[in-house]
Amino acid sequence: MTPAQSAALRNISLGEFVVLIAAMMAMTALSIDIMLPALPAIADAYNVLNENDRQMVVTAYVIGFGLAQLVPGPISDRFGRKSPLLVFLLIYAVASVLIVFAPSFEMLLLARFVQGIGSAGPRVVALAVVRDCFSGRHMARIMSYVIMVFIIVPVIAPSIGGALLLAGHWQWIFWLLFGASVLLLAWSGLRLPETRAEALRLPISVGSLVRDFKTVITNRVTLFYTIGTSAIFGCMLAYINSAQQIYADIFGVTDAFPLVFGAVACVLAVASFLNGRLVERLGMRLLGHGAVLAFILIAAVHLGIALTETEDIYLFCILLGANFLAFGFIMANFNAMAMEPVGRIGGTASSFIGCVQTCGAGILGYFVGQAYNGTVVPLLASYVAFGVITLIAALIAERGRLFAARWAPPNQPLPHDVADRTASAGSPAD
Repeated sequence: MTPAQSAALRNISLGEFVVLIAAMMAMTALSIDIMLPALPAIADAYNVLNENDRQMVVTAYVIGFGLAQLVPGPISDRFGRKSPLLVFLLIYAVASVLIVFAPSFEMLLLARFVQGIGSAGPRVVALAVVRDCFSGRHMARIMSYVIMVFIIVPVIAPSIGGALLLAGHWQWIFWLLFGASVLLLAWSGLRLPETRAEALRLPISVGSLVRDFKTVITNRVTLFYTIGTSAIFGCMLAYINSAQQIYADIFGVTDAFPLVFGAVACVLAVASFLNGRLVERLGMRLLGHGAVLAFILIAAVHLGIALTETEDIYLFCILLGANFLAFGFIMANFNAMAMEPVGRIGGTASSFIGCVQTCGAGILGYFVGQAYNGTVVPLLASYVAFGVITLIAALIAERGRLFAARWAPPNQPLPHDVADRTASAGSPAD
């Protein structure tokens, strides 16, 4: 961290900073996972007959979230991080109220789309703030701890949603989301430091936006690690879309669904903790690339078992948890490697990465969810396919080399694809 960056964080402890960034990023997980137990109730309320159409409550949010991420990044590069964050949180809060009073399923989906737009600000600003203050393996370590904290949300969110359903109505879930957004708005407004220096804020113009997005898109490392994370994130959204049906229809898990869903999600927290402890010593590439290979192998074995139709709930959760363990290593390190070369335009880069990741994953997850046929085969086949796509993307990013750390000799320029790194020359790029 530079002296200026250290000054930016002088009034907030590292622990509070990590928890606040995690809370910002967790808005998406909370917005999706807390209402999974309510999908049948929502479908009944609006007389939705096709069970797979319930998944649109998730997909509408994800598409709004993904598309909107193109906006807050460039704005936060120009006006600073805090103001755009607060505006988007306000949009989220208003959309949450609109969902409660939606007169039809179509209007509910529209309000969910707007809610997704509102959650784009916290996600983009969170990643940009971390990139403002950290780089290289330090950034990967911080991101690991952020992910570890925010994983608590998908672990407990379905249980909270289930409890609210037992106590009242599905609309209570969205009142809770409204309250969470207001709380985060107040916390960020009072405690989050402004990490975008005045000297770095450039006027917004069509030319500058085109130039900045061109810089991001034409950076091989950023582009292909973004494509890789989009594919692997598609595995997660495919699971989320069909999880309630898989557990209820195939394994007969209904009342215990929140507990089983949360128990499997706990593995992500373990992966993030381990990555945070190991990444500064072993490097992002060794951990990230190794995790991709493990992900493909585990998914292929799991698919083979599923095709024999001998799987039970215990084996399913164990193997799925193993995949999630690998997923945790992949996301933390691939996101850090994607952001590493483009720190100068961190907000714009975060917007691009978030948009491609979420929209790509949302589309992939939607089609896998719609392919649900009463078995886990479509889900596991997608895990193998998307894992291979992620591996290919990493190979292209690294010009065919896996596990290789990039070092910049002292007083020598960094490699061209990491040229505008803010870390000092002589430190490991990985």
